[in-house]
Amino acid sequence: MSDHNQVKITTMDYSKDRPAAENPVKIQDLTLRDGHQSLFATRGRTEDMIPVAEKMDEVGFWAVETWGGATFDTMHRFLNEDPWERLRTLKRYMTKTPFSMLLRAQNLVGYRNYADDVARAFVERTCENGMDIFRTFDALNDYRNFETVVRVIKECGKHFQGCICYSMTEPRLGGEVYDIDYYVNKAKDLETMGADSICLKDMAGLIAPYDAYEIIKALKAAVKPPIHLHSHFTSGMSPMSHLKAIEAGVDIIDTCMSPYAYRTSHAAVEPLVMTLLGTNRDTGLDIKQLAEINEILEKKVMPKYKHLLDDSKVSVIDISVLLHQTPGGMLSNLVNQLKEMDALHKIDEVYKELPRVRKELGQIPLVTPTSQIVGIQTVNNVLFDDEKERYKMITGQVKDLCFGLYGKTAIPIDPEVQKKALDGYERGEEPITCRPAEILEPELEPAQKDTEGLAQDLDDVILYALFPVTGKRFLKWKYGKEDPPPEVRARTLEQIKEEEDLVKLAKLGRLVKKVEKKGPPKTDALRTFNVFVDDEYFEVGVEEPGGSPMISYVQQMPAGVPVSAPAPVSPAAAPAPAPSKLAAPAAPAPAPSKPAAPAAPAPAPPKPAAPSAPAPADVEGTPLKAPMPGMIVKYSKQVGDAVSKGDTVVILEAMKMENALQAPADGTVKAINFSSGDSVAKDDVLCVIG
Repeated sequence: MSDHNQVKITTMDYSKDRPAAENPVKIQDLTLRDGHQSLFATRGRTEDMIPVAEKMDEVGFWAVETWGGATFDTMHRFLNEDPWERLRTLKRYMTKTPFSMLLRAQNLVGYRNYADDVARAFVERTCENGMDIFRTFDALNDYRNFETVVRVIKECGKHFQGCICYSMTEPRLGGEVYDIDYYVNKAKDLETMGADSICLKDMAGLIAPYDAYEIIKALKAAVKPPIHLHSHFTSGMSPMSHLKAIEAGVDIIDTCMSPYAYRTSHAAVEPLVMTLLGTNRDTGLDIKQLAEINEILEKKVMPKYKHLLDDSKVSVIDISVLLHQTPGGMLSNLVNQLKEMDALHKIDEVYKELPRVRKELGQIPLVTPTSQIVGIQTVNNVLFDDEKERYKMITGQVKDLCFGLYGKTAIPIDPEVQKKALDGYERGEEPITCRPAEILEPELEPAQKDTEGLAQDLDDVILYALFPVTGKRFLKWKYGKEDPPPEVRARTLEQIKEEEDLVKLAKLGRLVKKVEKKGPPKTDALRTFNVFVDDEYFEVGVEEPGGSPMISYVQQMPAGVPVSAPAPVSPAAAPAPAPSKLAAPAAPAPAPSKPAAPAAPAPAPPKPAAPSAPAPADVEGTPLKAPMPGMIVKYSKQVGDAVSKGDTVVILEAMKMENALQAPADGTVKAINFSSGDSVAKDDVLCVIG
């Protein structure tokens, strides 16, 4: 009986006699953006999206999120891909389903507020390149930062989805700031601004099921635009919260394809489809179509990224997020930063300090970029503060926040922290109260001048305006001015397989196989040496025929003498091929049903990594060392400049936050050891003051 039932289940036609639902739940898929951003640091490549693009286009999703968030930054910085090209390319393969992006309001796709001219140009070009839905949020829920971008979205006739960043100060909904009235009032503000839909954005997976029900019920009663719920899986609550939100009448839910789901990503779409099957909220999606896509992702795509997945934990949920409210991406950044500084043992101190820093900085929601602002400042406090002084190393972004450059915080910033942060601040020591972008000078024209002879179009200029250091480096890669390093090149499944085979051989102690090779004839120059390796003994013949010594043969000793192969030497890794060039016209064109993958050109041999630059041996003085690993943004002083102790000498970016490093002594800059864009390790000598 049980076997018979099993056969019926596995052969069931789920589309048979399936009437359309009265009020179907719409599904937005996040696989191609937030899925890989959450699970493997936004390293998904365009070439690995194309194999599923057409199939995903046929599913019937309300929208597919393809762009925005960290993709713009990560693509040009780590993948040697043009982010604009991804948008155009995917649009050629997905012609039916609307595209959605995550827009950080006046932050755009960066980590600060940009000038109005850059914001307008960015949104205009994004519309031209194929975007349909702009999921727009501000990290402080300060909707003054929406004004410029929303105006352009509306002028271009695109969908404006306004977001409310979900946050709490208590274990559940309520408290001094984030209660139901807070969210209802924010929704009304978005409706007044002309929002086509409203998204409750739960970036850390904090919303509890019954709280989700209450908030969605209240929002549906208060405003007319459709309500969209975005809740990460991190805590494990999101599938339950989805169901309660559906009961409350939510219109749209965010999910991922199952290979890209769970952990710090989102709940999978497939269980939700089956849960709602035959109900009045049935999604109408075909589970068999989804299964076909999953097969491709599981077997042909995900193996390339397994090395980036966090396999340090057995559990797929992280209940600690309910205690420290730290979004998954922010948490992994903190852990990586502590690892690089050999301070992972201080993670508990970071968790303890984090809510204190968050409150002192205005009880702000923890979402990009404020999650990084709070997180990195917390790490700095734990590592550099002492019993006499807190906030000894304040990031540039914390100073900007205290000045008002990000907007109005939920509660006032601690006055003592604000005063210290603004002491000597370049824009002034009195915080502003106006819309932040009103005090920013235009940035587009200077960016055009800076990229003359390099940028080929406005998209290039905008990329540079958003990320001047890494953007210029990418444009040099793009146009052949510099060779991209091997680590930004794509890897094939064959290369992944070869690496896995090497790992298996290494674990078995058979990394290097014996290769039979005929040696040259022996001469009178032959000399014999005894070589001892631990308890093993080899007799080696060496001769020098007018040059450097070379090994002529390895003679195995008679039985009874322990012998093994020579100590393994890792072979040089073959250079990874350059990523496929996915050329596309500026205007989207229909794609062929089975596009041919372009051949990747043979890469140049990888150049050896430059060693850390030590201070020149003949330069005497006081070294300024990197307090943490990071990237040089710029030197504020040059060789020969006089400095006083405490003057800013170099700006170091660590985890996308900028730190102004000060001169440790009075004197003159005698040596500078790095350049803008260089990566440095902890304790590298950045310059010498004598």
